[in-house]
Amino acid sequence: MAKNNEVKLSPSDKQTLQNLLKMADSVAAQALRKRDPAVDIPVRALSNVNFNERKKIIEMGKRTSQRQLFNLSQARSFMQTMLVASGTKQLIEQGKTASIRALFYRLLHTIDGTKEKTFDEQGECDNVIEDVEVLLNSLREELHLAAEPKGNIVGNLTIVDDGNEIDCTRMGRGGYGIPSIVESSVMQFRKCTAKFVLHVEKGTVWQRFNEDKFWQKHHCILTHGGGQPPRGVRRLLYRLHNELKLPVYCLLDNDPWGYYIYSVIKQGSINLAFESQRMAVPDAKFIGMRSNDFARCKLSNDVRIALTEQDRKRAKQIAEYPWFARKKAWQKEIAMMIENGFKLEVESLANKDFSFVTEEYVPQRLKEGLFLD
Repeated sequence: MAKNNEVKLSPSDKQTLQNLLKMADSVAAQALRKRDPAVDIPVRALSNVNFNERKKIIEMGKRTSQRQLFNLSQARSFMQTMLVASGTKQLIEQGKTASIRALFYRLLHTIDGTKEKTFDEQGECDNVIEDVEVLLNSLREELHLAAEPKGNIVGNLTIVDDGNEIDCTRMGRGGYGIPSIVESSVMQFRKCTAKFVLHVEKGTVWQRFNEDKFWQKHHCILTHGGGQPPRGVRRLLYRLHNELKLPVYCLLDNDPWGYYIYSVIKQGSINLAFESQRMAVPDAKFIGMRSNDFARCKLSNDVRIALTEQDRKRAKQIAEYPWFARKKAWQKEIAMMIENGFKLEVESLANKDFSFVTEEYVPQRLKEGLFLD
């Protein structure tokens, strides 16, 4: 095991450690004063989430709940909170990164004198990790916790990842796998000649764009997140937009799921509202698919996928989101999909030609500014 003084801590590491120690000192001070040790954790629920009209992102409110050691119903979760904080402190001090699964096993043991384990299952540990994130106002990645990488990038960008220079124009058909941790302490942007970022929903569609060298013809960066983009992909889009000032366009399916993915990229997610300020891209644009594309692109009836009752219900819920409710274009879009009675996938454009999406559909959208905000 490396000694603390052998590990070079980044400014972010030092700040996170300081936050961890401050929390620990507060708990210890309460105990020394013979008070019930407790921590105040922001409430992670829809009732404590607001849409900031000025910033155009979802934010967590100010409500908190107290977690006490000497409260029978809270003692277990208090213990788990301290365990997770201690585990992440060890990771930072040792200069190591671990998966949330590895942290679960690292902290898992039977409590002395009992038959009770510290955690019954992974999900229980995951919830406490999110509690610690909001408690410390730190990203999970700043706690040195990594998720399974999902998503790829290719295009006119050179990055330095953990000291290794990566030219994203020379990544072949597979592209460069987007890591779960893309913070500036480990990933830096070296050179960028791209004019914009095109984020597509699925890896299969991304493959079509990469194979057709769309990024080369249109001087851009291509990314995908394998459906719902993971935190690493969303954080990278945020950095590309805010640090390199690149517009972000989203090519997603014409269905409630595609609308939701766009919502998460643009405004942030309700579940992770405390991280929206460092992940959401309010200026992101929805470039397709659209409800009128069936007629506009003269697609075959065979590509239509009938809406289910669950689709209709979800679409109406999304239409009521504050960030969509006040936008006539989005209300018209969602209403038209429901009226059509069917949804469309981006892959349906292959009904015209395999490369119709890369050679005609997206180029026309970009040229004419045909997107939703």
